[in-house]
Amino acid sequence: MDTGEIMSSDQHRPKTHLSVRYGSISCEFPDGDTSSTQPTGISRRRSYIMVAVLCYINLLNYMDRYTIAGVLLSIQKYFQISDSTSGLLQTVFICSFMFLAPVFGYLGDRYNRKYIMIAGLIVWLVTTLGSSFAGREHFWVLVLTRALVGTGEASYSTIAPTIIGDLFTGTKRTLMISFFYIFIPVGSGLGYIMGATIASATVDWRWALRVNPALGALGLLLLVFLIPNPPRGAADGYTETPMENTSYIEDIKYLLKNRSFVWSSFGVTAMAFVTGALAFWTPTFLSRAQVTQGLREPCKVEPCDPSDSYIFGTITVVTGIVGVFLGTWISKMLRDRVPNADPLICAVGMLSSSPCFFIAVILASKSIPVTYTFIAIGETLLSLNWAILADILLYVVVPTRRATAEALQILVCHLLGDAGSPYLIGLISDALRKYNPDSPSWEFHRLEYSVYVCPFIGILGGLFFLMTSLYIKEDRKAAEMLVSGQSTGQQTTSRVTVT
Repeated sequence: MDTGEIMSSDQHRPKTHLSVRYGSISCEFPDGDTSSTQPTGISRRRSYIMVAVLCYINLLNYMDRYTIAGVLLSIQKYFQISDSTSGLLQTVFICSFMFLAPVFGYLGDRYNRKYIMIAGLIVWLVTTLGSSFAGREHFWVLVLTRALVGTGEASYSTIAPTIIGDLFTGTKRTLMISFFYIFIPVGSGLGYIMGATIASATVDWRWALRVNPALGALGLLLLVFLIPNPPRGAADGYTETPMENTSYIEDIKYLLKNRSFVWSSFGVTAMAFVTGALAFWTPTFLSRAQVTQGLREPCKVEPCDPSDSYIFGTITVVTGIVGVFLGTWISKMLRDRVPNADPLICAVGMLSSSPCFFIAVILASKSIPVTYTFIAIGETLLSLNWAILADILLYVVVPTRRATAEALQILVCHLLGDAGSPYLIGLISDALRKYNPDSPSWEFHRLEYSVYVCPFIGILGGLFFLMTSLYIKEDRKAAEMLVSGQSTGQQTTSRVTVT
C-alpha cells in the first residue's frame, strides 16, 4: 500500500454527510440505512454489550482505588504510620498510573487495543492480590504493589474511552460515555463500602483487598471473549480508508496547539486535585471530627469504626449517579443553542462545588449531618463534569490521536492533581502536629486546616473551564474538518492509508 494525503472521498468510500451536531461528528449514509449493522462492522447489540463490559471493569478499577481509603484508619494502626506516609499509598499508585499512561496511549493509537487492555488487567489482578499479603513489618511491600497496580489502570483508562468513541457518534456517544464515567463515583463509593464491610466482617483489613481481584477475573474473561478491537474512526465514516497514524511528536504538537484540549486538561487537573484529596481523607477527617465532638472514642487498635466510610461511600454513589446524568441532560438540552455549553457546565460545577466543600469543612466540628449535606451537594455539582469532560476530548481530537490525548491528559491531571494532593494534605497535617502533639482535638484541627486547600484549587479549575469555553467552538470545527479531509491553517493535516 502507498501512503498519501487524503484524497477525494468519492474514489475511496461511500459518500457521507457530516452533520454539525455538537458533541461529535455524525455520519449519515445517503441510502438511509438504519439497520443494526454500523460502519464499524459491529452490530448495535454487540456494541452495547461491549460498553457494559467496559463499564464493569471501570467499576472495579475505582472500587480498588478507594478500598484503601475505606480502611485507612485500620491501615494506620496496623503499620503505625503517619498521615503523610498514609497519603504516600495513593501517591505511588497515581504516579505509576500517570507515567505509564503516555506509553499505553502511544501503543493504543497504533496496536491492538484489546491485547493491551488484557495484559494490563492481568498485571492489575496479580498486584492487587499481592498487596493484601504485606506483613506488619513490611509496609514497603504494600507501597510497591500499590505502585504496580497503576500499570493495569493506565492501560485500561487510557484506551477504553477511545473504543467507545469508535463505536458511537453524536448523542449516542455522549450517552454511552456517560454510562462509562458514571462508574467513577459509583465505583469509588462502593470501594469505601465494600472495604469497610469486608474489613469489619473478617476483622482484617487485608481481606478487603482480595475481593476485587476475584471480581476482576470475571472481567478479564469478559474482555477476552466479548470485546473486539473496532477500527479507529470507523464510527465517523472511515470504514474503508482508515486514517494513518502520524509520529508521536506530530501528535503532541497537534494536541498542544489545541487550546480547548490544553485548557480543559488544566481544568481536569484541578478537579483531580480536589477529588483525589477529598476522596482519600474525608472518612478519616469526619471520624476525627466526631472524636472532637465527643461522639466517638479515638481509635487505638485496629479494626477502627468504619461507619464514616459507609456513609461517605453511599453519598458518593448516589451523588455520582445524579450528577453524571444531570450533567449529561443539561448538556443535551443546551448544546444546540449554546455552542460552548459543555465547558460552561464544567465551570459552573467546579465554581459552585467549592463553596459547598468550604462550608462542609467549617461545620465539621459542629454538626456532622450538616457537613454530610454540604458534601453531598458539592459532590453532585462536581459530578456534573465526568461524562462531559470525556466527550469534549472525543470531539475536539481526531480519532487517531484520541488515545494519545487521553494519555497526555491523564499524565498532566495526575502529575499536578491527585498524585500529590493526598500526600500534600497529609504532609501539612503532620507539619502542624508539633503545635499540640498529644491532643485528640488537634488531630482533627490540623487535618481540617490542611483540607482548606481544596476549595481554592476548585475555584482555579472553574476558571480554566471558562477559558476552554472561549475556544471550544473553533477547535471542534477544526477537528471536523480534519476528519472530513479538509485542511485547516491551525491543525496538522491527518493522512489516510490509500489502497
